[in-house]
Amino acid sequence: MSVLDMSFTSMVLPKLLDIFLTGNNVISYHGCIAQVFFFVVLMVSEYFILASMAYDRYVAICHPLRYSYFMSLQVCFWMTLASWSIGVLEGIMYASLISSCTFCESNEIDHLFCDIKPIIKLSCSDTRTIETVILGPSAIIGFFPSLMTLVSYIYIISTILKMNSKEGRHKTFSTCSSHLTVILLFYGTVLGMYMRPKSSYSMDQDKVFAILYAGVIPMLNPLIYSLKNQEVKKALCRIKKQLFC
Repeated sequence: MSVLDMSFTSMVLPKLLDIFLTGNNVISYHGCIAQVFFFVVLMVSEYFILASMAYDRYVAICHPLRYSYFMSLQVCFWMTLASWSIGVLEGIMYASLISSCTFCESNEIDHLFCDIKPIIKLSCSDTRTIETVILGPSAIIGFFPSLMTLVSYIYIISTILKMNSKEGRHKTFSTCSSHLTVILLFYGTVLGMYMRPKSSYSMDQDKVFAILYAGVIPMLNPLIYSLKNQEVKKALCRIKKQLFC
């Protein structure tokens, strides 16, 4: 997650800051294709890494005595490798499809970075293949980690509700609250960005979702995961007192 967050901000924000500070809003063709590649790699990898983390929470809560067996270092390694490998393969596919497009007239991208939809809009070639890939295989690839995450949390919530102790339920839920918050932010932003009906599509809304996805959420994730840290809690309390006193 740390690598993903740092990579997202490194992919988009430096060029965006350069545009704001110098007014140089030009990006090379190969630089644009590289942004598409890394954006897809990071987004797809995050789907699977979040699903792997959901499975990890499921094992820790539902099968605590067998945790070291189900989540050994070898299992973690292969799950991580699979997540990044699927992301890289998906990124290569998207970059290849975008590279095959022909651009005739305008070369001005109405977006904060080289995202797939704005580039497709500029193309004067037949983009039905790319659009089919976006709606077809990509939806299937996104379905499996989403299903894995959903099923894991169904079992987790079911196990928590069966606990007799209120304190035990609270303590158990707190172990996955940070991850659940990150999942809601991630899926909420992605669904808002790519699953809106065409009738309500707006490029300005896409720009807002893009800056949330590439800048704000990676900034919030470390804070969300450290909320259980007592020193962080005390620091937040001090800030709150200073602001409201």
